[in-house]
Amino acid sequence: MASVKIVLRKKQNQDLTYPLAIRITKDRKSSFIYIGHSVKLSDWEPKEQRVKKSHPNSARLNNHILKKLAETNNSLLDLEVQKDSISSHAVKQKIKPSAGSTFFEQAKLYIANLKRSGKFNRVSAEQPRIKHFKEFLKGQDINFQDITVSLLNNFKAYLKGTRSISERTIVNHLIVIRSIFNQAIKGNVTDQKYYPFGSNKIKIKFPDSIKLGLTTDEVKVIEELDLDHTSYLHHARNMWLFSFYFAGMRVSDVLRLKWDDLQDNRLYYAMGKNLKAGSLRIPEKALKIVVQYQSAKDETGLIFPDLKTLQDLDDSYEVQRKIKSVVRRLNENLLTVAKAAKINKPLTMHISRHTFGNISGDKIPIQMLQKLYRHTSVTTTIGYQANFIHKDADEALDSVIAL
Repeated sequence: MASVKIVLRKKQNQDLTYPLAIRITKDRKSSFIYIGHSVKLSDWEPKEQRVKKSHPNSARLNNHILKKLAETNNSLLDLEVQKDSISSHAVKQKIKPSAGSTFFEQAKLYIANLKRSGKFNRVSAEQPRIKHFKEFLKGQDINFQDITVSLLNNFKAYLKGTRSISERTIVNHLIVIRSIFNQAIKGNVTDQKYYPFGSNKIKIKFPDSIKLGLTTDEVKVIEELDLDHTSYLHHARNMWLFSFYFAGMRVSDVLRLKWDDLQDNRLYYAMGKNLKAGSLRIPEKALKIVVQYQSAKDETGLIFPDLKTLQDLDDSYEVQRKIKSVVRRLNENLLTVAKAAKINKPLTMHISRHTFGNISGDKIPIQMLQKLYRHTSVTTTIGYQANFIHKDADEALDSVIAL
């Protein structure tokens, strides 16, 4: 009968730790399965096959060791029932994890796929979240079956206690873990039964956020500001107003617009977020902005200058990287515009969308708003516009307190 034991391998790592491995011995021949963790020699108790309490994560690691030993022994029993003669190598092949089976190995693949898809914004946002999870685990990798509801609740508490972040940001951390978990399930790397999300488990729910838009009077003040037409402040104002004039068009779509998108006094474009296409008549105010950039027409075909320095406009990863930098600069200048306009509300490119929602209120039929916003579902439009419709609630409140 084969024997199973957890041991420290002799080859030392660069950080002076030794890798832990399960040793399977049969007929004096041994095979080793590394469990993905390493410890210092001083933190290991070889006779008891346990990590000493001096190790900062001893309890969890010992539980993991016991679990791996139990899995190995179960696989060994299954094989011995099926066959009279087995080798240590056969046991190893049955239980050895497939390549990339741990969470952070799958995380590397997840990020690599995002990069190949040209999703710079996702990469730049989600890499730090993965890093935070690894910091929580003290730099150790983890198997998917060890990512439990309890562990994720502890991770949420860790984020709250170590960083000044919103509930929405904490949810975004969980979404990344869920996405990597789903990737591993689809790739047959782990089993659905270990999935820690869903009913009676970890639920992903975005907290409500306050969406604040400008009023009609505040927009007029911005329109009438006397700014140097050669300054970047003037350009930032143009970008914000152009976005607002087209129902809060996303800045990434504004920056990508080309002269060919303007046909027969209409603007034709597909929204980058969901590729939903459509056209709108160009308002006179928007046309006055566009005219200001005609003299700078060049081979790129872009209306606005911010992305013209890119060598390849088809390289979506580099385009997204550049857009992020441009938006940062635009928003910094919009802060100055807001001060000049004596507006105390936040003024960013995205606020143009909230401003359109705030001013439109309940004046426009919801189906038309869905078309203007380019929402795929009218439910999304209803939920979004509810942030700006206050009449009924205000009147209900007044009816009670107007004594």
